[in-house]
Amino acid sequence: MLLESTGEGIYGVDLNGRCIFINPAGAELLGYTSDEIFGRNMHYLIHHSYANHALMPVHECRIFKAFREGQGCRVDDEVLWRRDGSSFPAEYASYPIRDGATVVGAVVTFSDISDRKRTQLALQAAHLELEQRVEERTTELRVTHDALRRLSAHLNSIREEERAHIARDIHDEFGASLTALQLDLNWLRQRLGDEATLTAHIDRMLEVAGTAMGSVRRILNDLRPGVLDHLGLWAALECLLQDLQERTGLHCTFSCTPEIERHRFGREAEIAIFRIVQEVLTNVQRHAQASNVRLEAQSEAGNLLLFVADDGQGMQVPAQPTTFGLLGMRERARALGGDLEIASTRGQGTTVTLVLNGAT
Repeated sequence: MLLESTGEGIYGVDLNGRCIFINPAGAELLGYTSDEIFGRNMHYLIHHSYANHALMPVHECRIFKAFREGQGCRVDDEVLWRRDGSSFPAEYASYPIRDGATVVGAVVTFSDISDRKRTQLALQAAHLELEQRVEERTTELRVTHDALRRLSAHLNSIREEERAHIARDIHDEFGASLTALQLDLNWLRQRLGDEATLTAHIDRMLEVAGTAMGSVRRILNDLRPGVLDHLGLWAALECLLQDLQERTGLHCTFSCTPEIERHRFGREAEIAIFRIVQEVLTNVQRHAQASNVRLEAQSEAGNLLLFVADDGQGMQVPAQPTTFGLLGMRERARALGGDLEIASTRGQGTTVTLVLNGAT
């Protein structure tokens, strides 16, 4: 009654592999009647070949291993064969039948798992399709990101060219006009003699003109420092620190080894490094409330390490940059094939490190 009521196929074999019983459900799955199977070798009847039709040697039959080795097994990666020559993916379990300590045969339960296999194949196909879509989307995003990075580098280049153009125009026109005005005022002052009132007035005009000329020089230096084009990066950075110290009272120090000081980068690279340091120093001036700033250049394993450290109030470093200043510095660093790192602790200052791989 138990054998006939179960929906799975169940059969037993003796030590020669011959069927000693099979339930109706099992016989129906295989396309036989119970009487047709009884006494036949089950390996050669239903388990003789792999799914690719290659013959399975009887010594590789895991069903028979249950009584030959006295150990049970459960398998779901093989097929069983029907009477009409078709096969179906099966899950089967084979366990030895014991008479005391003696193994006298094996009992096998099996079922058709075609629906499960179709579901697995559908899931695998869906997973592969999803992976392909993710890969395609990732590739698209990577291409878009690379394009945006090239666009950012191109815009930086155009911006620097425009700054240089504006600086030349200011220098050639506005600067020349202020210089001529100062010369004329000096000439007029020398010829007024003892006219104290007029002399004092002209002195004030000369002072205003001098202040204006100083502002023009500072604007020109911000737009495009001439020392960067004529003397190179390190001289430009030193001048930048000197100007910051004079304007703000910050104590600035600059340290650069002779081997690095002799090294010249390409024009675009030197402009990018200068702008990064300039942005960092601007942030120090505006937000850090620091007393000291240190700029240090080192060479390590062929890489350039540029440190800008202050002793200010520190900051909460975001996991991802959100401000345009931080984003701009990081993108400039990446355009150079390097990276920008920010380390800060509240009340203990901030250190910005620019790492350029293979730059020295």
